[in-house]
Amino acid sequence: MESSFEMNQSVDTARPWALITGASGGIGRHYSIALARDYGYNLYLVSNQQKELADLAIEMRDTYHVQTESLCLNMAAPDAAEHIYEYAQKRNLEVEVLINNAGMLIFNPFCETPLGKIETLLMLHMIALTKLTHLFGCDMRARRKGYILNMSSMSAWMAMPGIQCYNATKAYVLSFSKALHYELRPFGVRVLALTPGSTDTGLLPFGDRFAAILRAVGITMPPARLVRRGLSVLFRSRRRKRCMPGAWNYIIVPIINHLPDWVVMRAMKIIGYY
Repeated sequence: MESSFEMNQSVDTARPWALITGASGGIGRHYSIALARDYGYNLYLVSNQQKELADLAIEMRDTYHVQTESLCLNMAAPDAAEHIYEYAQKRNLEVEVLINNAGMLIFNPFCETPLGKIETLLMLHMIALTKLTHLFGCDMRARRKGYILNMSSMSAWMAMPGIQCYNATKAYVLSFSKALHYELRPFGVRVLALTPGSTDTGLLPFGDRFAAILRAVGITMPPARLVRRGLSVLFRSRRRKRCMPGAWNYIIVPIINHLPDWVVMRAMKIIGYY
């Protein structure tokens, strides 16, 4: 495993820390901005993109005057979570907020997807997330204070061809988070699963024209708005165990779940699955 560390000469350990995985771009970057700007947290930033991560750490320090620590590593490695936790222990970073954001989307027929790519997705969405939640969540429970936000998806409720591994792992994240919500709430730790629909990060497999239509009608949500909503529920609601931003999603999910088989098969044929 390759890792790089950005050390600060003077670390304000009195202020609590927020750990964001997948922090260097997309939704993770917006979590970093919001937690520093709106909530005043020091930032422990984790990603596998070294230059982008270093640039983000400098930007957050200079713009929002918070302390930052950054760790560049492959989060799909079996011992990634342990490395992240050990670094926090060595640097005396008291992580009060854990944002399990790192992930990937595979949009491909199952039998045409390399096993290595599937394994990476499983490691990111389930193994690393579960380990980090255990390592930092146990510390939060002992301190009787903490916040954990796990990124799920509205596809957790759907059996969608093409993203079969993605939606299965997101269903795991949703179920896992809901159970932990009940376990940890008596100890002052809030656990929330965020289940967004389409998010405008440029990673979805849509053409520019169709993506523009989704944005225009409000189906695709800007990442800044998604993050703002998720953090608001995490910090302000003691009883919410999941959050699905966007009114459209409450309409789309039941419709897709009740589509007859012939419609699904017809759609697969149109997009060239067989």
